[in-house]
Amino acid sequence: MAYQFKLAEKLVILNDRGQGVLIRMNHIKKVCTDPKRRPSYFTDKSMESAIKYINRKFPNFDIRGGSVTVLEGLHSYYESFIDVMEFRDHVYELLNTIDASQCYFNIAVNFDFTKNYLDLIVTHASVIYMLSRIDDKKAIVGMYNCAYEFSNGNSQMAELLYYMEKLRTLLAQHRYVIQRYHLQYLSQYDALALNDTVQGMYVCPEEESVLMSSFVSTLSAMSLKHLDAGEEFDLKPFRLDWLRLQAYTSISKAPLALKDYPELAKVMNMAQFHTRMMDNVNELLCETADLSILCFHARVFEKLFSQSSEDVSMQRYLTAFPVICSHFSQCLHPLCPEETEDIKNQSLKLCVTFLEEISRQTCTVVLEICAEQCNLHEKLLPKHSAETISTARNKKLKKSLPKKGDVPKEKPGTESLRKDRVIVTNLDKMHQALTELCASYSICADFTVFKHIIVPAEFLLAQLEIRLNKVIVQMANYKQRTHEIARPSDLLAGIQAYVTSLHSLSCYINIDVTRLVKSVLLQQMQPLDSYGAQTITTLYTNWFLEGLLRQASRALIVHCPTTQCFVNQNTENEQSFHAEEYSDICGLRSLAELIGPFGLKFLNENLMWHIISQVGELKKLVSDNMDALVQMRANYENPEAMSDLQKKLTGSENVLKRMTIVGVILSFSSMIQDALEEVTLGVYEMASAAGLPCEIDPALVSAIANMQTDNSSIEEEFKITCLLLVFIAVSLPTLCLDPNSFYSREHGGHQNNIHCLATAVNHLAAAMFTVQRKNIQTQLQEFLKVASSILLQLGQNVERVEIKNRDSVYLLLHMIVEQSPFLSQDMLEMCFPYVLLRNAYREVHKTFIHTMG
Repeated sequence: MAYQFKLAEKLVILNDRGQGVLIRMNHIKKVCTDPKRRPSYFTDKSMESAIKYINRKFPNFDIRGGSVTVLEGLHSYYESFIDVMEFRDHVYELLNTIDASQCYFNIAVNFDFTKNYLDLIVTHASVIYMLSRIDDKKAIVGMYNCAYEFSNGNSQMAELLYYMEKLRTLLAQHRYVIQRYHLQYLSQYDALALNDTVQGMYVCPEEESVLMSSFVSTLSAMSLKHLDAGEEFDLKPFRLDWLRLQAYTSISKAPLALKDYPELAKVMNMAQFHTRMMDNVNELLCETADLSILCFHARVFEKLFSQSSEDVSMQRYLTAFPVICSHFSQCLHPLCPEETEDIKNQSLKLCVTFLEEISRQTCTVVLEICAEQCNLHEKLLPKHSAETISTARNKKLKKSLPKKGDVPKEKPGTESLRKDRVIVTNLDKMHQALTELCASYSICADFTVFKHIIVPAEFLLAQLEIRLNKVIVQMANYKQRTHEIARPSDLLAGIQAYVTSLHSLSCYINIDVTRLVKSVLLQQMQPLDSYGAQTITTLYTNWFLEGLLRQASRALIVHCPTTQCFVNQNTENEQSFHAEEYSDICGLRSLAELIGPFGLKFLNENLMWHIISQVGELKKLVSDNMDALVQMRANYENPEAMSDLQKKLTGSENVLKRMTIVGVILSFSSMIQDALEEVTLGVYEMASAAGLPCEIDPALVSAIANMQTDNSSIEEEFKITCLLLVFIAVSLPTLCLDPNSFYSREHGGHQNNIHCLATAVNHLAAAMFTVQRKNIQTQLQEFLKVASSILLQLGQNVERVEIKNRDSVYLLLHMIVEQSPFLSQDMLEMCFPYVLLRNAYREVHKTFIHTMG
């Protein structure tokens, strides 16, 4: 018997092993106490808090992270501690064996046996003592455990949860098939097997016999006709009777002992399971796949989700986490209704948190793909063709060949050329990530958490809506300080590239991308989006008012009727943008597509506000010169009287300047109306917003009607309007003093934008007289007579300075008549000789050098 314990062999081996473990412990102690040899993890400041946490909580601490470097550096130390534990266990086992065998030890009798025994005791004590002297043992074991769990833990869990939910879904989807299978199993196999088992029993009391007979009859009576007829099965009585029978036959001294009939128990337990598959699948699933306990371990649940979301291979299973929140209602019990609200809130909070994070990751990948496609599309814009054409032309003419060190610019499309299919681009990786994330939405279209129907795809749509609104605003690249903004045509091209990429998302997941795009673009047509943030409508409105039109009012930018746009003046101060790139027909059509009728209506309302502020100042100037203007209106055909009265006027230049500003704004308004006509159509009251031309601007009429007039009567307003026209007419000669008042044939207008006075006079007069319900044509004819009389007096002053740009100012009178639907050339010729206009056109065209080439 003593030989089978192998005491001698174990003493020799453990002594040798103990010496090695002791040496390892001594080495670890020396390394940990030597500042030069001490592992860097223990001296790193960033690890100090983690080490303190591990030492304080050891051995019960949560995993906070780790790295492969820590794992490799501490592996040998950790294995040494494992060796100590194994050595200790083997020593205890041997000592217990020696004690049980009642071994006799005497150094004089069994010297070797006693010596080895004593050596083992000393070695064991030395190892344990040396281990106790290693102060960092907890930190070493704890850090290694963290690093190991981080590298090898808690990641297949998402996949397991996903397939558990998938199986639950499949059971629910194929309930009819499962019921049909088990119904046939119960009626055609279980019933027969149970009947044979009952018949073979040699002892069967009457009461138990009745129960068993009912079992057989219940199972035999089941038919496919009942299932096909849509009848609901209720086999709870069957299972309850089987429970009663188990209770009856399991007590001592029972007439029928169930333990004596294991075959009966086997058949009945199998039949009981099959009945549950007929009418109690949900409860069976709760027993076998219930994860509601995670409700009480929210932090662990969140940590599992976080780790899975960081693992690319697990991202396709992430939706399992929010779906599991639907299990949490199973934690409730009628005897504790107080917990209902807390568990409900916890369930919804976790569910929403998980879905928002999944949607955020998916949205990030989608928008990164869209941004990449937008960059590729931007390279194909026409503005980049000039450089390519120039390079090709120089190459053909053999001019300025590139130097040897110059790297040729890549042409669009080269990114799609691959020498090897193994090469994976960044776009490939993003599409792969998108595929994985979108696959997670396939687990179910919707699920219920405490009577709340959750649709995962809607969270993605909401996240895309928020982010896409921000992206579009960022693409506008508006800088208020420098008045910089993206060209509408460039922004439109970028948005179209984004929309095209977004539509490819429907290949991965079943969502309504069209609805998403419409929602976002409609929000961008309003001043603020649904979250109260500024939209491109607000940005472009601010830019056109503060950037383009403000500089146009100072004649730094000129309205060009010929090309129907605004152009930069040739000045010493270089403008930060080219006005024609934003205000030409292409730019304004793009703007109309971007912000639509609602956005242009908002822009137009802001334009009208600026016009009304100018009209208010004009009325003040009329009031200040009321007496002189009344006399001039009555004596405009008397040159001597007019000359004296003109000297009494103050603010003539101010009136013309403000009217020019009004004209510039109205000209721009007209341009955006023309652009909108290419995009949408409307009727009557919406005609202006829809881009259809109107003789009277409805927006201007509405703005003037709403203007504060200090309770003045319509007749007083009418008088002020008439005198304002007189003021404008008698101030026209002062335009000749401005050197920039000359007419440019190239631009089709004047260099200081005074040609916009024609638009201002016609629109403002028509709107104001419409509000006052007066005859527009009659009042404009009066203005034409006064203006003609004043301008004709310029022809009599041959030696005065006013005649320098007289011809250009004459053309202004012709423009007013030409643009007015209420005045005609016949009316003009009655007041102003046509020969003067003909000579004026000939003179201004002499100054224009026309070159052909």
